[in-house]
Amino acid sequence: MNRQILAQLRSKAESVYQQARKWAARVPGKARIVLGLFLFAAVLMAVHTAFTAKDASLHLKVQHGFRDARVSLWVDDELAFSGRVTGSVKKRFGLIPTDLMQGSLSQIIPVRSGQYKVRVKIEPDDAAGQEDSVSGNFSSNAERTLLVTARHSSLLLSWQGSGGAPVETSSIFTWFSRYAGSFFLTITGSIMSAVAGHVLKELPGRLGSNSTPKAELGQQ
Repeated sequence: MNRQILAQLRSKAESVYQQARKWAARVPGKARIVLGLFLFAAVLMAVHTAFTAKDASLHLKVQHGFRDARVSLWVDDELAFSGRVTGSVKKRFGLIPTDLMQGSLSQIIPVRSGQYKVRVKIEPDDAAGQEDSVSGNFSSNAERTLLVTARHSSLLLSWQGSGGAPVETSSIFTWFSRYAGSFFLTITGSIMSAVAGHVLKELPGRLGSNSTPKAELGQQ
């Protein structure tokens, strides 16, 4: 029984293969080249997306004492977040206003797994800017929380919770995502430009050849 099923599957596969060969033989050579380039570009884009996907999360928590300030965060010198925070007057015992301000921010930032240097900069409207950095390891499909405590005279960065298991290939992955990813995008862009140029070049000729028989028929 199994042999009969395998024989039928083999026969169907061979039939599909032969039909595909006949179809490919009827396709013009230039069209096959264009189709091949398009498929190659699609594969490159798929590989680039798979290797550079942001599969981890950085939970940024900011506690500050400013009326207004801008918070910026870089992951290995790549700007990952920038936004403004505002504060309100801090009240003693919940009733008596003081001269102090307080505010907070909570933001989830997608990142790639691996070992990175995280840099945070606080730029208040009424005080000098401050910045500091800390290294952190991000595991795939995991979240790390970075607590930032910012005051007029200090800026403190600290990780909350455990860092998770180290990623052994983090350095290789970081290199690939930074350099090879850009290389893939460059190649893909060049291929897509070549395909678009070929289509634009061939399209007028194709349209002209299709309209000629109709014109001749009208004259007859």
